[in-house]
Amino acid sequence: MSQPRSGAPSLSALREEVCEANRAIVSAGLVRLSFGNASGVDRSAGVMLIKPSGIDYDALRPADLVAVSLDDGRPIGSELRPSSDSPTHLALYRRFREIGGVVHTHSIEATAWAQAGRAIPALGTTHADHFYGPIPVTRQLTGAEIGGDYEVATGEVIIETLERAGYGPLDMPAVLVASHGPFTWGASASEAVENAIALEAVAAMATRSLLIDSAAAVLQAALLERHHARKHGPGAYYGQVAPPGRGNDG
Repeated sequence: MSQPRSGAPSLSALREEVCEANRAIVSAGLVRLSFGNASGVDRSAGVMLIKPSGIDYDALRPADLVAVSLDDGRPIGSELRPSSDSPTHLALYRRFREIGGVVHTHSIEATAWAQAGRAIPALGTTHADHFYGPIPVTRQLTGAEIGGDYEVATGEVIIETLERAGYGPLDMPAVLVASHGPFTWGASASEAVENAIALEAVAAMATRSLLIDSAAAVLQAALLERHHARKHGPGAYYGQVAPPGRGNDG
């Protein structure tokens, strides 16, 4: 299983990173109106930083991000309300210590698969570079889950889906929530954004591939393994060797 990164940023640096992550999902074309959010976590401080609910992305500043207690979900030191998706983000952080950032969007291509209730098949090596197999879709939430703690239930069904499929959170950093949309994550907020961009790309590629040939074959297991392993895990060799004290983001 992938390991959490070391040298987590200070809370001030995390504010800058999470603010930039929220701007990045807009500039990448993954967000329309205010449909989306990005968060990051400082486990040593016991807080999550997340976009305030309904705030225009163009006006968002690092100081606007709402700090939320990892323990009980209370906002800390802010008059702004956190994103309504905060309980979903918190559920993921609490379950998977490897995660340092979470992104939720309603990006068109990935959301189309979520609305269809279909997992995105691994059809090519672009998919394998980021996702170690088909990107799973959750079951439909029950009436009781929708009528109760809906956002908490959304987080729980993501966790249920990931674990039932046998994936580690950094080997499969995305799940489609049925009838809703995609959630992605990573070791950092910026990595969660990268995975959201990759997810949208492979969703579009899968749609077009299946339009060309509805019986398109899934990727050979050996190719899936090779392409994923060369970017992830202890044997990874893609990119440059990082200087001492710096991560390899390539």
